[in-house]
Amino acid sequence: MKLLIVTVVEEYEKEILRLFKKANIENYSGSDIDGYKNGASMLRTASWFPSEKGGVESSMFFSFTEEDKIDALFALIKTFNEHLETNNPIKAVVVPIEKSI
Repeated sequence: MKLLIVTVVEEYEKEILRLFKKANIENYSGSDIDGYKNGASMLRTASWFPSEKGGVESSMFFSFTEEDKIDALFALIKTFNEHLETNNPIKAVVVPIEKSI
């Protein structure tokens, strides 16, 4: 068993859920998050009280799942990311689990 962590911009939330289903990952948790990139624009850093929100509305999902399902999901994500027209790919990482109860 491994821990899968996936982040997506809000625009791709429905798509990642569809990819989870195709990879047979049925148990997962999710949370709304704000995504940030270093290198804020001069306009945003020039003001003490910027009018625009600093982060990008995103989602994070995680699942404790088997390696074969993770491999299937990574293949689906790779294909999805290859056809993006934006600079916001779906990102995923895997963390090994040493112990669990």
